[in-house]
Amino acid sequence: MNEVADADGFGRGGTGAGAGAEAGVGAGPGAGVAVTGETGAAVAAAGAGAAGGAAAGDAGAGSGPAAGGCGDVPDPRGDLRWGSIAGLVQDAAARFGEREAVVDGRLRLDYRQLGERVEHAAAACLAAGVEPGDRVAVWAPNTLDWIVCALGAVSAGAVLVPLNTRFKGAEAAYVLQRSRARLLFVTGTFLGTSYVASLRRAAAEGPGTGPLPGLPHLEQVVVLADDAPESFRTWKDFLADGDSVPAEAVRARAEAIPSDAPSDIIYTSGTTGSPKGAVITHAQTLRCYAVWSELAGLREGDRYLIVNPFFHTFGYKAGIIACLMRGATMVPQSVFNVDTVLANVAAERISVLPGPPTLHQSLLDHPQRDHHDLSALRLVVTGAAVVPLQLVERLRAELHIATVLTAYGLSEASGIVTMCRRGDPAEVVSETSGRAIPDTRLRIAAPDGTARPDGTAGEIWVSGHHVMRGYFEDPDATAGAITPDGWLRTGDVGVLDADGNLRITDRIKDMFIVGGFNAYPAEIEQLLGLHPDVADVAVVGVPDPRLGEVGKAYAVRRPGSTLTADDLIAWSRREMANYKVPREVEFVADLPRNASGKVLKTELRSRRRSA
Repeated sequence: MNEVADADGFGRGGTGAGAGAEAGVGAGPGAGVAVTGETGAAVAAAGAGAAGGAAAGDAGAGSGPAAGGCGDVPDPRGDLRWGSIAGLVQDAAARFGEREAVVDGRLRLDYRQLGERVEHAAAACLAAGVEPGDRVAVWAPNTLDWIVCALGAVSAGAVLVPLNTRFKGAEAAYVLQRSRARLLFVTGTFLGTSYVASLRRAAAEGPGTGPLPGLPHLEQVVVLADDAPESFRTWKDFLADGDSVPAEAVRARAEAIPSDAPSDIIYTSGTTGSPKGAVITHAQTLRCYAVWSELAGLREGDRYLIVNPFFHTFGYKAGIIACLMRGATMVPQSVFNVDTVLANVAAERISVLPGPPTLHQSLLDHPQRDHHDLSALRLVVTGAAVVPLQLVERLRAELHIATVLTAYGLSEASGIVTMCRRGDPAEVVSETSGRAIPDTRLRIAAPDGTARPDGTAGEIWVSGHHVMRGYFEDPDATAGAITPDGWLRTGDVGVLDADGNLRITDRIKDMFIVGGFNAYPAEIEQLLGLHPDVADVAVVGVPDPRLGEVGKAYAVRRPGSTLTADDLIAWSRREMANYKVPREVEFVADLPRNASGKVLKTELRSRRRSA
């Protein structure tokens, strides 16, 4: 049967059969409540059974403490150790004290100071009227302010909603409206774009009486800068309100957060083109990234350059959360620039550098590489695109990096499903995404849900403690993604080898990855369809030597139109995030479709290959 659990026994079985239930993530099939989103505990699986409860009776699942050891981690159950992300922050402040926590330009904070800043931000959230379960959004690049406001909101019992920094105003407004966020932290200007102005244009009209009439649920907008427009607030003024909140009230709020309460909603687009919010709990986050930290070998004193955006599950959780767990120093970088990466790695003695293959390839090929001291680098985690064998070999041989790992995950599974192990051969790291993490089962499924024979491709199904509680306020989408017995249908196609390593072979959902960013054709097609001269359009991913993949649009002009490829690309750059913008446009008389009217994208891909 093409179905496996974690092969190495690391942490298998947790603390016993059904252990996930005590953290609120494994109550069993059918145990979920409606995804109402009104307050904390109500945001759970809509009839999906909080995936994880089904694991105990299936192949390879542990059934007690004796089912497997935990390597060097005395307590792999991060959810039980810390209880909540708020508990993790304060524990890190106590344990690591004067160890450097964050370096952001000239700003340097130790763990004690970071804990104080987070508590101050949490106090300000209480002063602003934030209640447990309220959604609080952050639309900003990787900075110390992002870390503080996000962790402060979560410590006040709020549910974090990170917004993609590549979004345009309308895209951000959609997620804010869909999540009904009450509070937004937003950067002033980033990459030459005024986020405040962009959002005001997108949500200027509507029935609301708050700072943005088009978003009636949004009560406050806090600009992470010294200046803010009328009806918005500055970060400094917002924090000042927290001075009147007693420390006891802040700590009581943090201590009252249940481990099974939602900690964040990560919005991810799908084949319908409409972003959906994957609801993840404190327990799931803590448990997953305690395991991730151990498998990766992250340790106290590491210096971690976080280039992966904080709005991604990986940047936030394998970055900020993992560093808090292990006492590593966070060095956030707001955009990928290879010159800046080289300078930071050398100046800050960076030892940990996760990122897409594009980042590492650019580093290796940089003409000034040998002029920088990169000798502190010891751990690289990559993935999210094709990883050439030569890249893995060069990282090990030329930069003497001891550990190079790849992994596979998705927002709906807390960002992690499989991971290579330290010591895996270069071929395994390059050609596969590693083995299932502890307490996770994989199934290579046929269309009817049964397991495929070994060595054959099928849809990747996942079951375990990390599967989302559901899509926020979308029970139909939740039911379509998670089976009644707790299996998550990923929409990706893969094969398991004899050792349980997963190889991704295709994507049912047609998603492609542009320099580490997930791009969804249906969403891009919807946006392109808004152009007045586009009658019909289909988008596919095509190979790109620098970014891995980029979008190619096949467009049908409206009668009489003289629209050119350059015109449509230029329009796209104004209307959508840059990674969504098609790099190629080909105009066609019509799109190939099957009898039911569905576009035959396989034909478009083969047409492009043959050309």
